[in-house]
Amino acid sequence: MDTNKVVLAYSGGLDTSVILKWLQDEFGYEVVCYAADVGQAEELNGLEEKAKKTGASKIYIDDLTEEFVRDYVFPAFRADVAYEGWYLLGTSLARPLIAKRMIDIAREEGASYVAHGATGKGNDQVRFELTFWALEPDIKVIAPWKMDEWTLRSREKMIDYAALHGIDIPVSKKKPYSMDRNLLHISFEGGILEDLWNAPDEDMFVLSCSPENAPETPTEIEISFRDGDPVAINATPMTPAALLAKLNELGGANGIGRVDIVENRYVGMKSRGVYETPGGTIMKVAHRAIEQITMDRELMHLRDELMPRYATLIYNGYWFAPEREALQLLIDDSQRGVSGDVRLKLYKGNCIVTGRRAPKSLYNPQVATFEEDDVYNQKDAKGFIRLNSLRLRMRAQVKDG
Repeated sequence: MDTNKVVLAYSGGLDTSVILKWLQDEFGYEVVCYAADVGQAEELNGLEEKAKKTGASKIYIDDLTEEFVRDYVFPAFRADVAYEGWYLLGTSLARPLIAKRMIDIAREEGASYVAHGATGKGNDQVRFELTFWALEPDIKVIAPWKMDEWTLRSREKMIDYAALHGIDIPVSKKKPYSMDRNLLHISFEGGILEDLWNAPDEDMFVLSCSPENAPETPTEIEISFRDGDPVAINATPMTPAALLAKLNELGGANGIGRVDIVENRYVGMKSRGVYETPGGTIMKVAHRAIEQITMDRELMHLRDELMPRYATLIYNGYWFAPEREALQLLIDDSQRGVSGDVRLKLYKGNCIVTGRRAPKSLYNPQVATFEEDDVYNQKDAKGFIRLNSLRLRMRAQVKDG
């Protein structure tokens, strides 16, 4: 291992551009940069030149969009996942993949260190570092925001540092919030959103129009599932990333997928997040609809009981923990046979199920009908209810003396 080499998670923004130079000046490290494309739609052209100009010995730039959706988003959505009822875990699902690839590069490069620019207040520091150590127990982690040597604790100080060292940084006006984007969502936090009474500005949103401005005519689509995963839209097979991108386009055009929540961070504080997840919202609604006719009742209820724990594990950064992996085995097994088609109407922020069909549907209209039938003997319900009321009747007898 090269004890002087660091693999840095690098975006080319202010923080990581400054950290790249700071690691060299403060400690004399050789820095290898890593930029992951998980669908954030940021311009990666010129990033290699910029990193090397700032002193990086090498930069890796990977397109991880298909792996992200196939191996992280889809497994989570098989669980019908949502953290604290609303958050569909867009950032939480991307971080372990990025950190995993950083460990791969550290091994390839023989580097002893990995570094990131996450602060000591947020969730991302936990997600990165838990993944680093789960995959490489002896790796050393550099997190400047948690180090005494790091004195650049404001945007202004970092801008001055960049100017002093000739570092190219984005010169756009500072946004009044922070933003993180990948193929599953865009999140907005901080700044003006820290006042819970401030409504998000309409011009903040990127993936979706407002429901008020959505088309007056609904959009109808059909999503096909195979063993819990969406595989086609309107009978056209698609790769995981292409399918999610198409759902983002359809959902965003109809004002679907905006949520504004105050969530509980793992480090203890409450934090407001505004999210755009148009494709993920459609996918979740459709997945639930096909499960309703293909999953056994008790199996579905068991999965639903476990989902909050599973979602919390992902939110807190335990993607590579044995308990998450064990839960995933049960979840994946529960999805065998969750196959069929769901028809939806997208209209002004609403995602409405209008039809379901499955080759092995557990729904039997002959049993469920309110009309006369020869399948279900209604007299059976009399004994069923009386037996189930036994404990209630006994409790009432004791209570009444």
